[in-house]
Amino acid sequence: MKDLFEKIYKDKGPLGKWASQAEGYFVFPKLEGEISNRMKFQGKDVITWSINDYLGLANHPEVRKVDAEAAAQYGSAYPMGARMMSGHTDLHEKLQNELADFVSKEAAYLLNFGYQGMVSTIDALVAKDDIIVYDVDAHACIIDGVRLHMGKRFTYKHNDVVSLEKNLERATKMAEQTGGGILVISEGVFGMRGEQGRLKEIVALKKKFNFRLFVDDAHGFGTLGATGAGAGEEQGVQDDIDVYFATFAKSLASTGAFIAGDQEIIDYLKYNLRSQMFAKSLQMQLVVGARKRLDMLKTMPELKNKLWENVNALQSGLKKRGFDIGTTQSCVTPVYLKGSIPEAMALVRDLRENYGIFCSIVVYPVIPKGLILLRLIPTATHTLEDVSETLDAFDAIRERLENGTYKRLSAAVMAAMGE
Repeated sequence: MKDLFEKIYKDKGPLGKWASQAEGYFVFPKLEGEISNRMKFQGKDVITWSINDYLGLANHPEVRKVDAEAAAQYGSAYPMGARMMSGHTDLHEKLQNELADFVSKEAAYLLNFGYQGMVSTIDALVAKDDIIVYDVDAHACIIDGVRLHMGKRFTYKHNDVVSLEKNLERATKMAEQTGGGILVISEGVFGMRGEQGRLKEIVALKKKFNFRLFVDDAHGFGTLGATGAGAGEEQGVQDDIDVYFATFAKSLASTGAFIAGDQEIIDYLKYNLRSQMFAKSLQMQLVVGARKRLDMLKTMPELKNKLWENVNALQSGLKKRGFDIGTTQSCVTPVYLKGSIPEAMALVRDLRENYGIFCSIVVYPVIPKGLILLRLIPTATHTLEDVSETLDAFDAIRERLENGTYKRLSAAVMAAMGE
């Protein structure tokens, strides 16, 4: 019999094998200073394009004041216990009602964490006779939630409505045999590529198929739609989303999340979400802070307007200079380049050390081999000067990638890895 840890000693995984070269710099980096458009990385000033603080609320003085006052009043422990037992308060209810009203749903329920809440919601919505149909590029939290499902599940090609329809046909036949129902899961915005889920087309399929729609709108909430209510509002189908999910970790710059839908559905979920029934209630300081952030989102449209001024400047500037930013329809700004993982490391080091640009790097296995994805997240705190500096830096690093500079610089890394 094998030692359980034998596989760990032999194979660190496609990303883990680069740990000695990457950790502390390319992965698990340590940004310092107040959360903003410019921070410090290893003692150097950098323009930060990797913080999901879309509306610039993380370090807003009004937000910090409310957070500090709430911490002083309630501490970091109150309320103690799970919501069902001893952790429920009037302010939890008020925040839920305000969130439900904002996203045009009858009811909402708070979640302690987005990832945990998504996994648990999927688990609660389906039984073994039900079938799940979900986008193949769904976020890891959705995939992990689907893995808990004891019944059948099908993936459809990313944002491919024809593929979805074919899988709905398969799911319908199976559901007729099992006596179960069908849950379709999409994202409002796919966080890696920035594409909106094709919610309008998915909703149209309800005329032909009997299914319920669950949407993860982590990146759409606060950034899309006339009021900021998300991708469903943007596409005019918010009423047709059966269960709506959003996190506080992006636009609201905090911790927590929520689900929203018809009152009866939310009532069912709050009594069956294991991750909430058996976990401590969301701390009061976070509840109070979320209410303040939501109020600012509703009453200060200039925050979203500034965000989109920066988004449009960055994305149009990249396209004019010939960069491939894919088919993003959101604030998420991917830049696709061709190169190996060692070349990607050399390129990003150059960006950070010589140009003062800090953005996230994504390589295989998240994207296909031979591609480098640099993901930029514009926020309301960025300036047009930040955009201009970044565009010039990207021109420079593309030239060095194409003329082989990074390939030569990365040779030592490849040799060390035995590549």
